[in-house]
Amino acid sequence: MKPTLFVVFLLGVIVSATTQMSATGTDPAASDRVLRHVVMFGFKESSSAEEVQKVVDAFAALPSKIDAIADLEFGVNNSPEGLNDGLTHCFLVSFASEADRETYLPHPAHKAFVEVLKPHLEKVVVIDYWNK
Repeated sequence: MKPTLFVVFLLGVIVSATTQMSATGTDPAASDRVLRHVVMFGFKESSSAEEVQKVVDAFAALPSKIDAIADLEFGVNNSPEGLNDGLTHCFLVSFASEADRETYLPHPAHKAFVEVLKPHLEKVVVIDYWNK
């Protein structure tokens, strides 16, 4: 096979494979992306440490109740910058798709968690994004 013909053939194979990957959704770069749901809470000063811990425990239990949650990380602010504006706790919920997030938000277990949270919530910030 002549070198020029081989290069044209090789380019055709590459274009075909790329088109096939995009069409089937098997592009590794796309499949590695995760939808992040960042939730930050500030609690009422009147809420005791035990009450706040009950809220944390209730949130931490959600992955065992809602299959749509791919992962959950959480922790308490320890930034020395003092820019948390009263927010003390951060929860990072990961989803494989927007459909999974749509399952999570109205899920009865999530709604039950919100009822545990409400009496103690002073402030909340929520941001969702696709990781890169």
